[in-house]
Amino acid sequence: MSAYEHMPALALAAMPGRRRATLDLAQELERRGFSGLYCASFGDGLGLCEALSLVTERILFGTAIAIIYTRNVNDYAQTAALVHELSGGRFRFGVGVSHIPVHKRLGVQAGKPLADMRAFVAALRAVPRVGELPPVVLAALRDPMVKLAGEVADGLVFANAARSHMPHSLSLVPDAKRNDPAFFVGNMIPTCISDDAAAAAAVNRKTLSGYVTLPNYREYWKRAGYVEEMTAIEQALARGERDALPQLMSDRWLADTTLYGPAAKVREGFEGWLAAGVRTPILVPSSAAGNQMQAIGELMACFAR
Repeated sequence: MSAYEHMPALALAAMPGRRRATLDLAQELERRGFSGLYCASFGDGLGLCEALSLVTERILFGTAIAIIYTRNVNDYAQTAALVHELSGGRFRFGVGVSHIPVHKRLGVQAGKPLADMRAFVAALRAVPRVGELPPVVLAALRDPMVKLAGEVADGLVFANAARSHMPHSLSLVPDAKRNDPAFFVGNMIPTCISDDAAAAAAVNRKTLSGYVTLPNYREYWKRAGYVEEMTAIEQALARGERDALPQLMSDRWLADTTLYGPAAKVREGFEGWLAAGVRTPILVPSSAAGNQMQAIGELMACFAR
């Protein structure tokens, strides 16, 4: 398979002051043949999806992810069904429990992730008189949530997963779903394209600096084979040395969890994610030389047909 036979999806966010420009960009990405657009919770990802349903015609899109604690499940069902109908079935409703620091910042009360997610999916599907609901995709990382996605959902989406560990994770999904092309399998991948590979690596290390402070991510990466790196990071955090975190992220770990470097290397890495079983690699663009808009421009150039 050449790099141009399967196009990546992109992460998209509508930041204040750039919302109209973001919709224009979405239309351009659709024209160029990108396979999907997936919207984070910040910047109102679900609201952005509603707008995408009206300004695009063919491209798939979804939330990656909407936090289950921030809106009433009945309200979510109404909006998800609306976007699904307006889009002609192109919408994927990605939901997740997020993380404790986010819960504290938003002032929301979270319970046990697995029980809360199971209850949310059941309640969403039980809301009456909303019309057809979109496929429900669970944000998953560690084994129990992957198993739950295989049990109750229409797909799963990882973020910052290790490519080498993906065969194990996907082995936890029942064969019938894992082999069903309609079952969504995505992963959000930090991506920085630059001929200066060291500069691109530094950008991705900065991107992941917040994630390595989260215990659930560190436990996942330990299970994926990065015990030494995560133990060193835990020791640095215990000493209050957050500035030391990037230098503790090994090149091996970074190459397994992100894409960076010259365009040809990024395209090769993208193909590697497809081979690992991720049907929808979602590239999260950053630039070593500019802002997110420049980063998206670099991605468009990288995958120009």
